[in-house]
Parts: sequence; C-alpha cells; structure tokens
Amino acid sequence: MWKKRIVQVLMGVLLFFGCVGLTGCDILSQEQVKLRDLEFTVLSSEMIPEKLMDLLQERKTAPFQITYTDADFLYLCIGYGEQETGGYSIVVDELYLTENDIHVASTLLGPDVEDRKNSQPSYPMIVIKVEKLDQPVVFD
Repeated sequence: MWKKRIVQVLMGVLLFFGCVGLTGCDILSQEQVKLRDLEFTVLSSEMIPEKLMDLLQERKTAPFQITYTDADFLYLCIGYGEQETGGYSIVVDELYLTENDIHVASTLLGPDVEDRKNSQPSYPMIVIKVEKLDQPVVFD
C-alpha cells in the first residue's frame, strides 16, 4: 500500500515539472519587461538631504543598498563599504522601470595605481535622485 502512495506522489511531481516545462516556466518566474529608462541625477555630498546623509554616515563601513523618499523625490543609495584606499568611482550601469519594479545596477571601479598609494581608507557610495515612484526597488 505504501508503494502505491509513493508512486502517486512521484507521478504528481513529474506531472508538475512536465507542466512547468511546457509553459516555459511562467509559473515560477515572470519576465521583467523594461518600460523605460529613468532619468536621474547623481548627487554630490552637498546636495544630499541632511537626514539621508546622517543615515549614510552610520552605514558607510559595510556595503548597503537603501532607498529614501522625501516629498518630491526617490533616492537610491548604494554603498560599497570600507575600501583600503581612495580613488574608487561608481558607475550606474542601468536604471529602468518595469511594470512592477524599479531596477538599478551599478559597478564599483577600482582606483588608479597612483591612488592606491594613499593609505587612507575610503567609503565609496553613490546617491541617485529620481522622480518619486511607488514601485519597489530592485538592486541588481
């Protein structure tokens, strides 16, 4: 009797994965279609709202990805934690809107050879200002 039950369970599992395979895995994942690129501004430290700057200073030693909103804008903040030297820069690779999300991707670029001689640690981070939207943010 228990052998019959095991066979039924296995058949159910095979049927499920067979259906998923035939539907192109739509059950397990939804493809994110880019609706449009978002216009943005990378803020210098002087342009960052004071409350946000305080929050960033508290978190700067470890990598972080946070969002912050005020009455007019959405701020996307990415920090790469403490680095041994200065001279790092950050590039925004993508920033776009889908039906359900805002996607942002960035890359940390290493310092030049000359900048590596600086023995002072740095805390590379970027604050990106975009229009205020209600969608959740996905940091890719």
